[in-house]
Amino acid sequence: MTSWKSEWKALALIVTAFLAAFYLPVGSLRFNSAVFEALELVKWYAREHVILCLIPAFFIAGAITVFVSKESVMRYLGPRSNKILAYGVASISGTILAVCSCTVLPIFAGITRMGAGLGPATAFLYSGPAINVLAIILTARVLGLELGVARAVGAVIFSVIIGLLMHFIFRKENRVDDAGNPDESLPEAARPLWNTSLYFFSMIAILVFANWSQSESSGFFGLVAMMKWWLTGLAALGLGWMLVSWYEFAKWHAMFVAVPVLLLVLLFPDQHLLVFGIGALLFAALASRNKGAVGEWFDSTWVFTKQILPLLLGGVLVSGFLLGRPGHEGVIPSWWISESVGGNSLWANFFASITGAFMYFATLTEVPILQGLIGAGMGKGPALALLLAGPALSLPSILVLGSIIGWKKTGVFVLLVVVMATTSGLIYGSLFG
Repeated sequence: MTSWKSEWKALALIVTAFLAAFYLPVGSLRFNSAVFEALELVKWYAREHVILCLIPAFFIAGAITVFVSKESVMRYLGPRSNKILAYGVASISGTILAVCSCTVLPIFAGITRMGAGLGPATAFLYSGPAINVLAIILTARVLGLELGVARAVGAVIFSVIIGLLMHFIFRKENRVDDAGNPDESLPEAARPLWNTSLYFFSMIAILVFANWSQSESSGFFGLVAMMKWWLTGLAALGLGWMLVSWYEFAKWHAMFVAVPVLLLVLLFPDQHLLVFGIGALLFAALASRNKGAVGEWFDSTWVFTKQILPLLLGGVLVSGFLLGRPGHEGVIPSWWISESVGGNSLWANFFASITGAFMYFATLTEVPILQGLIGAGMGKGPALALLLAGPALSLPSILVLGSIIGWKKTGVFVLLVVVMATTSGLIYGSLFG
Protein backbone atom coordinates (compact mmCIF):
# COMPACT_ATOMS: atom_id res chain seq x y z
CA MET A 1 0.00 0.00 0.00
CA THR A 2 1.31 3.47 -0.95
CA SER A 3 2.57 5.59 1.92
CA TRP A 4 1.55 9.17 1.11
CA LYS A 5 3.91 10.52 3.77
CA SER A 6 6.84 9.50 1.57
CA GLU A 7 5.17 10.48 -1.72
CA TRP A 8 3.82 13.94 -0.98
CA LYS A 9 6.73 15.69 -2.70
CA ALA A 10 6.16 13.77 -5.92
CA LEU A 11 2.42 14.48 -5.69
CA ALA A 12 3.03 18.19 -5.12
CA LEU A 13 5.36 18.31 -8.13
CA ILE A 14 2.82 16.55 -10.36
CA VAL A 15 -0.03 18.83 -9.22
CA THR A 16 2.10 21.95 -9.74
CA ALA A 17 3.13 20.84 -13.22
CA PHE A 18 -0.48 20.03 -14.11
CA LEU A 19 -1.79 23.40 -12.92
CA ALA A 20 0.99 25.21 -14.78
CA ALA A 21 0.09 23.35 -17.98
CA PHE A 22 -3.67 23.81 -17.39
CA TYR A 23 -3.38 27.58 -16.98
CA LEU A 24 -0.58 28.12 -19.49
CA PRO A 25 -1.37 31.52 -21.08
CA VAL A 26 -0.83 30.36 -24.65
CA GLY A 27 -2.31 32.93 -27.00
CA SER A 28 -1.46 35.88 -24.77
CA LEU A 29 0.56 38.37 -26.79
CA ARG A 30 3.15 38.92 -24.04
CA PHE A 31 3.55 35.19 -23.33
CA ASN A 32 3.89 34.31 -27.01
CA SER A 33 6.35 37.16 -27.48
CA ALA A 34 8.39 35.99 -24.46
CA VAL A 35 8.58 32.45 -25.87
CA PHE A 36 9.74 33.87 -29.19
CA GLU A 37 12.36 36.03 -27.45
CA ALA A 38 13.64 33.03 -25.49
CA LEU A 39 14.13 31.04 -28.68
CA GLU A 40 15.67 34.03 -30.47
CA LEU A 41 18.13 34.62 -27.62
CA VAL A 42 19.25 30.99 -27.43
CA LYS A 43 19.60 30.95 -31.22
CA TRP A 44 21.70 34.13 -31.11
CA TYR A 45 23.80 32.74 -28.26
CA ALA A 46 24.44 29.49 -30.13
CA ARG A 47 25.54 31.39 -33.25
CA GLU A 48 27.59 34.13 -31.62
CA HIS A 49 29.11 32.54 -28.53
CA VAL A 50 29.25 28.75 -28.57
CA ILE A 51 31.65 28.34 -31.50
CA LEU A 52 33.95 31.32 -31.01
CA CYS A 53 33.76 31.75 -27.22
CA LEU A 54 32.83 28.52 -25.48
CA ILE A 55 34.76 26.03 -27.62
CA PRO A 56 38.11 27.79 -27.02
CA ALA A 57 37.19 28.25 -23.35
CA PHE A 58 36.40 24.54 -22.96
CA PHE A 59 39.74 23.63 -24.52
CA ILE A 60 41.56 26.08 -22.21
CA ALA A 61 39.80 24.58 -19.19
CA GLY A 62 40.69 21.06 -20.28
CA ALA A 63 44.30 22.09 -20.87
CA ILE A 64 44.55 23.54 -17.37
CA THR A 65 43.72 20.16 -15.81
CA VAL A 66 46.19 18.28 -18.03
CA PHE A 67 49.09 20.57 -18.90
CA VAL A 68 49.25 22.75 -15.80
CA SER A 69 50.66 20.92 -12.81
CA LYS A 70 48.72 21.02 -9.59
CA GLU A 71 51.89 22.26 -7.92
CA SER A 72 51.93 25.36 -10.12
CA VAL A 73 48.30 26.21 -9.41
CA MET A 74 48.83 25.66 -5.69
CA ARG A 75 51.97 27.80 -5.73
CA TYR A 76 50.34 30.83 -7.39
CA LEU A 77 46.62 30.51 -6.56
CA GLY A 78 46.41 27.90 -3.81
CA PRO A 79 45.14 28.52 -0.25
CA ARG A 80 48.72 28.88 1.02
CA SER A 81 50.11 30.92 -1.86
CA ASN A 82 51.41 34.46 -1.48
CA LYS A 83 48.21 36.46 -1.07
CA ILE A 84 49.46 39.58 -2.83
CA LEU A 85 50.59 37.55 -5.85
CA ALA A 86 47.46 35.36 -5.91
CA TYR A 87 44.93 38.19 -5.74
CA GLY A 88 47.05 40.42 -7.97
CA VAL A 89 47.09 37.81 -10.74
CA ALA A 90 43.39 37.00 -10.31
CA SER A 91 42.20 40.61 -10.18
CA ILE A 92 43.76 41.70 -13.49
CA SER A 93 42.96 38.56 -15.48
CA GLY A 94 40.17 40.32 -17.33
CA THR A 95 42.66 42.55 -19.10
CA ILE A 96 43.77 39.43 -20.98
CA LEU A 97 40.50 37.50 -21.26
CA ALA A 98 37.81 39.53 -23.02
CA VAL A 99 35.08 37.07 -22.06
CA CYS A 100 31.51 37.13 -20.79
CA SER A 101 30.19 35.68 -17.52
CA CYS A 102 29.47 32.32 -19.17
CA THR A 103 32.72 31.91 -21.11
CA VAL A 104 34.84 32.36 -17.97
CA LEU A 105 33.11 29.43 -16.21
CA PRO A 106 34.99 26.53 -17.87
CA ILE A 107 38.31 28.21 -17.07
CA PHE A 108 37.18 28.82 -13.47
CA ALA A 109 36.16 25.18 -13.19
CA GLY A 110 39.57 24.14 -14.48
CA ILE A 111 41.63 26.11 -11.95
CA THR A 112 39.25 25.13 -9.13
CA ARG A 113 39.61 21.44 -9.95
CA MET A 114 43.40 21.83 -9.92
CA GLY A 115 43.40 23.17 -6.36
CA ALA A 116 43.11 26.96 -6.61
CA GLY A 117 42.03 28.57 -3.35
CA LEU A 118 38.42 29.70 -3.16
CA GLY A 119 39.43 33.35 -2.64
CA PRO A 120 41.74 33.77 -5.66
CA ALA A 121 39.45 31.57 -7.79
CA THR A 122 36.37 33.71 -7.11
CA ALA A 123 38.43 36.89 -7.60
CA PHE A 124 39.30 35.51 -11.04
CA LEU A 125 35.65 34.51 -11.62
CA TYR A 126 34.54 38.09 -11.06
CA SER A 127 37.41 39.86 -12.79
CA GLY A 128 37.44 37.69 -15.92
CA PRO A 129 34.34 39.26 -17.48
CA ALA A 130 34.30 42.49 -15.43
CA ILE A 131 37.75 43.95 -16.18
CA ASN A 132 37.52 43.87 -19.94
CA VAL A 133 39.78 46.53 -21.46
CA LEU A 134 37.65 46.92 -24.58
CA ALA A 135 34.45 47.23 -22.55
CA ILE A 136 35.97 49.80 -20.21
CA ILE A 137 37.27 51.88 -23.13
CA LEU A 138 33.87 51.68 -24.82
CA THR A 139 32.20 52.69 -21.54
CA ALA A 140 34.43 55.76 -21.29
CA ARG A 141 33.77 56.73 -24.92
CA VAL A 142 30.01 56.25 -24.93
CA LEU A 143 28.97 56.89 -21.32
CA GLY A 144 31.71 59.30 -20.28
CA LEU A 145 35.26 59.12 -18.89
CA GLU A 146 33.99 59.47 -15.34
CA LEU A 147 31.87 56.32 -15.50
CA GLY A 148 34.56 54.42 -17.41
CA VAL A 149 37.18 55.13 -14.73
CA ALA A 150 34.72 54.28 -11.94
CA ARG A 151 33.96 50.96 -13.63
CA ALA A 152 37.64 50.05 -14.03
CA VAL A 153 38.62 50.97 -10.47
CA GLY A 154 35.51 49.42 -8.96
CA ALA A 155 35.96 46.14 -10.82
CA VAL A 156 39.58 45.67 -9.67
CA ILE A 157 38.73 46.50 -6.05
CA PHE A 158 35.59 44.34 -6.21
CA SER A 159 37.43 41.25 -7.35
CA VAL A 160 39.94 41.43 -4.49
CA ILE A 161 37.35 42.19 -1.80
CA ILE A 162 34.96 39.49 -3.01
CA GLY A 163 37.78 36.95 -3.11
CA LEU A 164 38.94 37.86 0.40
CA LEU A 165 35.40 37.71 1.78
CA MET A 166 34.74 34.32 0.15
CA HIS A 167 37.99 33.03 1.67
CA PHE A 168 37.01 34.40 5.10
CA ILE A 169 33.42 33.15 5.05
CA PHE A 170 34.43 29.62 4.06
CA ARG A 171 37.74 29.61 5.97
CA LYS A 172 36.90 26.37 7.81
CA GLU A 173 36.64 24.52 4.50
CA ASN A 174 39.90 26.14 3.40
CA ARG A 175 41.62 24.81 6.51
CA VAL A 176 40.36 21.32 5.73
CA ASP A 177 41.78 21.63 2.21
CA ASP A 178 45.12 22.84 3.58
CA ALA A 179 45.34 19.94 5.99
CA GLY A 180 45.48 17.52 3.09
CA ASN A 181 48.78 19.01 1.91
CA PRO A 182 51.03 19.46 4.95
CA ASP A 183 54.32 19.94 3.06
CA GLU A 184 55.58 23.50 3.26
CA SER A 185 57.55 23.28 0.02
CA LEU A 186 55.84 22.26 -3.20
CA PRO A 187 57.78 20.40 -5.90
CA GLU A 188 58.70 22.11 -9.12
CA ALA A 189 56.38 21.82 -12.12
CA ALA A 190 57.07 18.92 -14.51
CA ARG A 191 57.26 21.16 -17.61
CA PRO A 192 59.26 24.38 -18.09
CA LEU A 193 57.26 27.51 -17.34
CA TRP A 194 58.07 29.12 -20.70
CA ASN A 195 56.80 25.98 -22.48
CA THR A 196 53.46 26.01 -20.72
CA SER A 197 53.16 29.81 -20.96
CA LEU A 198 53.57 29.85 -24.76
CA TYR A 199 51.10 27.01 -25.09
CA PHE A 200 48.42 28.83 -23.13
CA PHE A 201 49.26 32.16 -24.75
CA SER A 202 48.40 30.67 -28.15
CA MET A 203 45.01 29.40 -26.91
CA ILE A 204 44.17 32.68 -25.20
CA ALA A 205 45.18 34.54 -28.37
CA ILE A 206 42.74 32.39 -30.38
CA LEU A 207 39.96 33.17 -27.89
CA VAL A 208 40.71 36.91 -27.77
CA PHE A 209 41.29 37.60 -31.47
CA ALA A 210 38.41 35.43 -32.71
CA ASN A 211 36.06 37.47 -30.51
CA TRP A 212 37.65 40.87 -31.10
CA SER A 213 35.00 43.51 -31.71
CA GLN A 214 34.83 44.67 -35.31
CA SER A 215 33.04 47.86 -34.32
CA GLU A 216 36.39 49.59 -33.75
CA SER A 217 37.43 51.53 -36.85
CA SER A 218 40.44 53.62 -35.82
CA GLY A 219 43.76 53.38 -34.05
CA PHE A 220 45.35 50.23 -32.71
CA PHE A 221 42.03 48.51 -31.94
CA GLY A 222 40.79 49.19 -35.45
CA LEU A 223 43.97 47.68 -36.91
CA VAL A 224 43.52 44.55 -34.80
CA ALA A 225 39.87 44.35 -35.87
CA MET A 226 40.95 44.38 -39.53
CA MET A 227 43.52 41.64 -38.95
CA LYS A 228 41.64 39.59 -36.35
CA TRP A 229 41.28 36.43 -38.48
CA TRP A 230 44.89 36.58 -39.64
CA LEU A 231 45.97 36.84 -36.02
CA THR A 232 43.62 34.01 -35.03
CA GLY A 233 45.09 31.85 -37.78
CA LEU A 234 48.67 32.61 -36.71
CA ALA A 235 47.82 31.71 -33.11
CA ALA A 236 46.25 28.43 -34.29
CA LEU A 237 49.31 27.68 -36.42
CA GLY A 238 51.56 28.27 -33.41
CA LEU A 239 49.41 26.01 -31.27
CA GLY A 240 49.59 23.26 -33.88
CA TRP A 241 53.39 23.54 -34.06
CA MET A 242 53.66 23.24 -30.28
CA LEU A 243 51.36 20.22 -30.18
CA VAL A 244 53.47 18.43 -32.79
CA SER A 245 56.83 19.48 -31.32
CA TRP A 246 56.16 19.16 -27.60
CA TYR A 247 53.09 16.98 -27.04
CA GLU A 248 53.42 14.10 -29.52
CA PHE A 249 50.54 15.10 -31.76
CA ALA A 250 51.12 13.31 -35.08
CA LYS A 251 52.18 15.52 -38.00
CA TRP A 252 49.67 13.92 -40.34
CA HIS A 253 46.92 14.62 -37.80
CA ALA A 254 47.93 18.28 -37.77
CA MET A 255 47.93 18.36 -41.58
CA PHE A 256 44.52 16.67 -41.63
CA VAL A 257 43.18 19.64 -39.66
CA ALA A 258 45.18 22.43 -41.33
CA VAL A 259 44.64 21.53 -45.01
CA PRO A 260 40.79 21.38 -44.94
CA VAL A 261 40.68 24.60 -42.91
CA LEU A 262 42.94 26.33 -45.44
CA LEU A 263 40.77 25.12 -48.33
CA LEU A 264 37.62 26.33 -46.58
CA VAL A 265 39.20 29.74 -46.01
CA LEU A 266 39.94 29.99 -49.74
CA LEU A 267 36.49 28.74 -50.81
CA PHE A 268 34.44 30.59 -48.17
CA PRO A 269 36.50 33.60 -47.06
CA ASP A 270 33.55 35.23 -45.27
CA GLN A 271 32.23 32.14 -43.45
CA HIS A 272 34.35 32.46 -40.33
CA LEU A 273 32.00 30.53 -38.04
CA LEU A 274 31.86 27.63 -40.49
CA VAL A 275 35.65 27.45 -40.86
CA PHE A 276 36.31 27.85 -37.12
CA GLY A 277 33.69 25.26 -36.18
CA ILE A 278 34.86 22.65 -38.70
CA GLY A 279 38.49 23.18 -37.67
CA ALA A 280 37.61 22.68 -34.00
CA LEU A 281 35.53 19.58 -34.83
CA LEU A 282 38.34 18.01 -36.89
CA PHE A 283 40.86 18.68 -34.16
CA ALA A 284 38.56 17.25 -31.48
CA ALA A 285 37.98 14.08 -33.53
CA LEU A 286 41.72 13.48 -33.94
CA ALA A 287 42.62 14.50 -30.39
CA SER A 288 40.14 11.95 -29.03
CA ARG A 289 42.16 9.20 -30.75
CA ASN A 290 45.47 10.32 -29.30
CA LYS A 291 46.87 8.01 -26.62
CA GLY A 292 49.03 10.63 -24.93
CA ALA A 293 48.59 14.03 -23.30
CA VAL A 294 46.53 15.42 -26.19
CA GLY A 295 44.01 12.60 -25.73
CA GLU A 296 43.80 13.39 -22.02
CA TRP A 297 43.28 17.04 -22.96
CA PHE A 298 40.29 16.14 -25.13
CA ASP A 299 38.81 13.88 -22.43
CA SER A 300 39.04 16.67 -19.85
CA THR A 301 37.57 19.19 -22.31
CA TRP A 302 34.66 16.87 -23.02
CA VAL A 303 33.91 16.54 -19.30
CA PHE A 304 33.60 20.32 -18.96
CA THR A 305 31.49 20.53 -22.12
CA LYS A 306 28.97 17.95 -20.87
CA GLN A 307 28.76 19.61 -17.47
CA ILE A 308 28.44 23.24 -18.53
CA LEU A 309 26.94 23.61 -22.03
CA PRO A 310 23.44 22.17 -21.35
CA LEU A 311 23.03 24.35 -18.26
CA LEU A 312 24.19 27.44 -20.13
CA LEU A 313 21.77 26.95 -23.01
CA GLY A 314 18.92 26.25 -20.58
CA GLY A 315 19.80 29.35 -18.56
CA VAL A 316 19.93 31.53 -21.69
CA LEU A 317 16.50 30.21 -22.67
CA VAL A 318 15.01 31.13 -19.28
CA SER A 319 16.77 34.52 -19.30
CA GLY A 320 15.35 35.31 -22.74
CA PHE A 321 11.84 34.32 -21.65
CA LEU A 322 11.96 36.56 -18.57
CA LEU A 323 13.91 39.59 -19.82
CA GLY A 324 14.02 39.25 -23.61
CA ARG A 325 16.84 40.58 -25.78
CA PRO A 326 18.23 44.14 -25.97
CA GLY A 327 15.45 46.22 -27.49
CA HIS A 328 12.87 43.42 -27.13
CA GLU A 329 10.72 42.56 -24.13
CA GLY A 330 10.31 39.23 -22.39
CA VAL A 331 7.51 38.35 -20.01
CA ILE A 332 8.74 41.11 -17.65
CA PRO A 333 7.88 44.54 -19.11
CA SER A 334 10.93 46.72 -19.77
CA TRP A 335 9.22 49.78 -18.28
CA TRP A 336 9.28 48.03 -14.89
CA ILE A 337 13.06 48.14 -15.11
CA SER A 338 13.46 51.63 -16.57
CA GLU A 339 11.07 53.20 -14.02
CA SER A 340 12.78 51.43 -11.11
CA VAL A 341 16.31 52.74 -11.70
CA GLY A 342 15.77 56.49 -11.76
CA GLY A 343 17.47 58.69 -9.16
CA ASN A 344 19.93 57.35 -6.60
CA SER A 345 17.78 55.68 -3.97
CA LEU A 346 18.73 52.43 -2.22
CA TRP A 347 15.96 50.67 -4.12
CA ALA A 348 17.12 52.00 -7.51
CA ASN A 349 20.69 50.80 -6.93
CA PHE A 350 19.60 47.46 -5.52
CA PHE A 351 17.18 46.89 -8.40
CA ALA A 352 19.88 47.71 -10.95
CA SER A 353 22.29 45.32 -9.21
CA ILE A 354 19.86 42.41 -8.95
CA THR A 355 18.62 42.90 -12.50
CA GLY A 356 22.19 43.03 -13.79
CA ALA A 357 23.09 39.91 -11.81
CA PHE A 358 20.37 37.82 -13.49
CA MET A 359 20.24 39.39 -16.95
CA TYR A 360 22.61 38.00 -19.58
CA PHE A 361 25.07 40.47 -21.11
CA ALA A 362 27.27 39.41 -23.98
CA THR A 363 30.67 41.08 -24.04
CA LEU A 364 30.29 44.84 -24.80
CA THR A 365 26.48 44.72 -25.08
CA GLU A 366 26.01 46.24 -21.62
CA VAL A 367 27.19 49.63 -22.93
CA PRO A 368 24.48 50.24 -25.56
CA ILE A 369 21.87 48.82 -23.17
CA LEU A 370 22.95 51.27 -20.49
CA GLN A 371 23.03 54.10 -23.01
CA GLY A 372 19.34 53.48 -23.70
CA LEU A 373 18.47 53.20 -19.99
CA ILE A 374 20.34 56.41 -19.13
CA GLY A 375 18.47 58.14 -21.94
CA ALA A 376 15.24 56.90 -20.33
CA GLY A 377 16.16 58.47 -16.99
CA MET A 378 18.46 55.98 -15.26
CA GLY A 379 20.57 57.56 -12.50
CA LYS A 380 24.38 57.50 -12.48
CA GLY A 381 24.55 55.39 -9.34
CA PRO A 382 22.31 52.60 -10.66
CA ALA A 383 24.21 52.76 -13.96
CA LEU A 384 27.49 51.95 -12.19
CA ALA A 385 25.76 49.30 -10.07
CA LEU A 386 24.53 47.55 -13.21
CA LEU A 387 27.97 47.81 -14.83
CA LEU A 388 29.62 46.18 -11.80
CA ALA A 389 27.06 43.41 -11.34
CA GLY A 390 25.86 42.75 -14.91
CA PRO A 391 28.88 41.53 -16.90
CA ALA A 392 30.17 39.37 -14.01
CA LEU A 393 26.96 37.41 -13.44
CA SER A 394 23.92 36.12 -15.30
CA LEU A 395 21.20 33.57 -14.69
CA PRO A 396 22.93 31.01 -16.95
CA SER A 397 26.28 31.49 -15.20
CA ILE A 398 24.65 31.21 -11.75
CA LEU A 399 23.07 27.87 -12.69
CA VAL A 400 26.41 26.50 -13.87
CA LEU A 401 28.32 27.94 -10.92
CA GLY A 402 26.02 26.07 -8.54
CA SER A 403 27.05 22.77 -10.14
CA ILE A 404 30.75 23.65 -9.81
CA ILE A 405 31.14 24.99 -6.25
CA GLY A 406 27.74 24.21 -4.72
CA TRP A 407 24.69 26.37 -4.14
CA LYS A 408 25.77 27.69 -0.74
CA LYS A 409 28.98 29.24 -2.07
CA THR A 410 27.19 30.38 -5.23
CA GLY A 411 24.51 32.12 -3.16
CA VAL A 412 27.13 33.91 -1.07
CA PHE A 413 29.05 34.97 -4.19
CA VAL A 414 25.93 36.41 -5.83
CA LEU A 415 24.94 38.16 -2.60
CA LEU A 416 28.39 39.75 -2.27
CA VAL A 417 28.30 41.02 -5.86
CA VAL A 418 24.81 42.48 -5.45
CA VAL A 419 25.55 44.11 -2.07
CA MET A 420 28.83 45.61 -3.22
CA ALA A 421 27.39 46.84 -6.51
CA THR A 422 24.49 48.45 -4.65
CA THR A 423 26.83 50.12 -2.16
CA SER A 424 29.15 51.37 -4.91
CA GLY A 425 26.20 52.77 -6.84
CA LEU A 426 24.95 54.64 -3.78
CA ILE A 427 28.39 56.17 -3.09
CA TYR A 428 29.05 57.04 -6.75
CA GLY A 429 25.56 58.51 -7.23
CA SER A 430 25.87 60.67 -4.12
CA LEU A 431 29.26 62.02 -5.23
CA PHE A 432 28.67 62.50 -8.96
CA GLY A 433 24.90 62.27 -9.42
